[in-house]
Amino acid sequence: MQSHAAGFPHPELIGTFRQFGPFGISYQVLKEGHQTDKGWTVEIEVPETGERLEYPLDAILDDPEAR
Repeated sequence: MQSHAAGFPHPELIGTFRQFGPFGISYQVLKEGHQTDKGWTVEIEVPETGERLEYPLDAILDDPEAR
């Protein structure tokens, strides 16, 4: 079971797959990051490349679920 940072507003996103915009490649939301003055970040992984990135939560909420 994963623990979530206190106050992380969308724990239901952890483990889900989304894609960069309507035609972009998919990524998996791995874990919550931290809160900044611009909002929360999360750690994502792009399966196609294995790259792990810190990504803004607001961007994830705008990205569609992966097809």
